[in-house]
Amino acid sequence: MRLVAAWLLLAVGNASLSSAQSATVTGTVRTDTLWSQSLGAYKALVVYLPPSYSAATRTRYPLLVYLHGRTGNERNWVDAGRLDRTMDSLVRTGAPEAIIAMPDGDNGWYATWNQLGDANACRADSVRREPAATYCVPWTRYDDYIARDIVSHMDTRYRTIARRESRGIAGLSMGGFGALTVALQYPDVFAAAASHSGVVSPRYLGPKPFAPPPRYANTTAELQSASRNLWSDLRWVMGKDTIGWNARDPGHMVQRLQSRTATGGPRIPLLMFDVGVDDAYVDQNRDLHATLTSLGVTHRYAEWPGAHTWSYWQAHAAESLLFLLGNVTGR
Repeated sequence: MRLVAAWLLLAVGNASLSSAQSATVTGTVRTDTLWSQSLGAYKALVVYLPPSYSAATRTRYPLLVYLHGRTGNERNWVDAGRLDRTMDSLVRTGAPEAIIAMPDGDNGWYATWNQLGDANACRADSVRREPAATYCVPWTRYDDYIARDIVSHMDTRYRTIARRESRGIAGLSMGGFGALTVALQYPDVFAAAASHSGVVSPRYLGPKPFAPPPRYANTTAELQSASRNLWSDLRWVMGKDTIGWNARDPGHMVQRLQSRTATGGPRIPLLMFDVGVDDAYVDQNRDLHATLTSLGVTHRYAEWPGAHTWSYWQAHAAESLLFLLGNVTGR
């Protein structure tokens, strides 16, 4: 924690650097197009390459994957979140360099859906801004898309360190859910995961504010109540009964992985998550924190002033970057 705090203080101090100094430590942002076998479509992918990438041609770098939220796209973390600038600032203060992949996840929740979506209705949607050819995918295996297709593309095309110990994943809101669940489903691929303002306990009903014992949705009507405005998505992703919801619930996923770890299975990825005290999902985050604490699973949890906004995510992106950088290994 002291190291993280020191880096954050130094990053703030970057404002005093001259423009000439700043220009010498700047990463590169580019956009790739890749074929996703898991989705059956071409998808866009924004990639951040660290400042030394072009010159240090024999150096390999850890890979970080950053996932956008619902209704977002692959450019959100750069255009609205300024993630590339935050990473540049951290590098200027001595933080390790890394390659960052920012994929287009549609409104897919980074999960294999409980049932296929309505592709015809999707193609007929005249309000949606994204083209049907890349958004209305025939196969909704968004977890495989991240853990297999994106990682394979990055390991093949760029000088990543192609091993689990050198990969981390993070996201916000829907992407926070995705970061935790993808890492827990593929502990052989990712060593650490971080969530900002994530939908991390989707069955949670109350009390509000959070207090033990928690109440969870057990009927279709309760699931719809718990998900509120997200039901239009989650009924496709998780189904209409608790079987599908439990299978994709981060707390349940940790518990199942913990049982496998105890019998020689893969290790639980290192976990971090935070949320604003005025965020609609603060009680879900408190519930997951209580669940992991009761299971004895080491994790980092924080609540900060703020709501479900880009100003909050901009302010705290450095913390997830430093958490991941501190828990993945280079070279």
